[in-house]
Amino acid sequence: MMEVIKIEGGHELNGTISVGGSKNATVALIPAAVLACGGEIKIYGVPEIDDVENLINLLKELNVKVDYDGKDSISIVTDDMVNIPLESKAVTKLRASYYFMGALLGKYKRVQMKMPGGCYLGPRPIDLHLKGFEALGATVTYEQGSYIIEAKELIGNKIYLDFASVGATINIMFAAVYAQGKTVIENAAKEPEIIDVATMLNKMGANIKGAGTSMITIEGVECLVGCTHEIIPDRIVAGTYLILASAMAKEVTIENIIPHHLESLISKLQEMGVKMDVGIDTIKVSRAEKLTSVDINTQPYPGFATDLQQPLTTLLTQAEGTSIVRENIYTERFKHCLELQRMGADIQLSPAQATIEGPTPLDGDYVTATDLRCGASLIVAGLIAKGVTTIQDIYHIDRGYDNIDEKLRAIGANIWRATEKKD
Repeated sequence: MMEVIKIEGGHELNGTISVGGSKNATVALIPAAVLACGGEIKIYGVPEIDDVENLINLLKELNVKVDYDGKDSISIVTDDMVNIPLESKAVTKLRASYYFMGALLGKYKRVQMKMPGGCYLGPRPIDLHLKGFEALGATVTYEQGSYIIEAKELIGNKIYLDFASVGATINIMFAAVYAQGKTVIENAAKEPEIIDVATMLNKMGANIKGAGTSMITIEGVECLVGCTHEIIPDRIVAGTYLILASAMAKEVTIENIIPHHLESLISKLQEMGVKMDVGIDTIKVSRAEKLTSVDINTQPYPGFATDLQQPLTTLLTQAEGTSIVRENIYTERFKHCLELQRMGADIQLSPAQATIEGPTPLDGDYVTATDLRCGASLIVAGLIAKGVTTIQDIYHIDRGYDNIDEKLRAIGANIWRATEKKD
């Protein structure tokens, strides 16, 4: 038996929906806590997603004391922590488990763990992470499916990233906070989640400057301690809600957001003809009379987010004209298009590009969430489509969207979970 999400499309959305804490920040902040020499790390705004449970399991393997209320806050105490190899299934369930590489290397000068898992979006090597560790003086070996990374001492260095990778930027920061001297990361990623992580580390006693710019400087320190921190709102979840509201809203207000983090999406939606009233921490979306096609090029932040490409592709099936989506981050990130085609979308695929003709009616069907944001795109499609859409493999969706079915029901969607036999 398997759990599925079912959506009866065509229902108008009306009301207010609130965004929780950032998944992409949370999955780095929880591993960051293990860098503490002592004291309690208290993190608020934790989203109710499966990735949090997997990270907690990894903390418990390391004998870290964790108190999680299952809703909003988590307490982490590392006083009795032990550095053991991380080789359980929890490592392979999410890509962000790789943040334990930098954190454990920084604290203990040695880490052994399996290759991380997560959504398959094409090749996603961690070579930039490993090169960063080596630049700090570590040696990297790969034995029987596990990485062993160790160093007698970590020494600060200048590290240039060939690509502005979020994961590599954060992982190198983790290793560098305890390195001797100064580390400079050039061509660093600029995402808001990096600023959030650096903010918490600085509260713990780290000396990090330049987060949010292309050059981050880390001065090594002796010890980090406990602190209290609140996670920034999830810009990708907020963007997903903006997109589905653009498709089906009478009037929907998305609250607890930072509009500045969504400027690239907001500008594209406005170009399409979506009516929006942008406030300080809210955006109100009203029904547009007609949507117009646009072209999208995914880029590192502050460019258009690759994580929003998939849900926006669904909205573009309802826009008049030809839209072209070019994927410059994960060039194989188009599996959602095959599911949308099943529902009637007119989409032509070529290498790293999708061409969408619209508007095209969508019909409910059995579809599969092949990854997290594919699942989001299919929820948007189900809300639009005529009839009932059944989404399989919804564990992908639950990795990044907390209680999305409940939140959408509260504003008028006919969406529910059911159990069905596997094919």
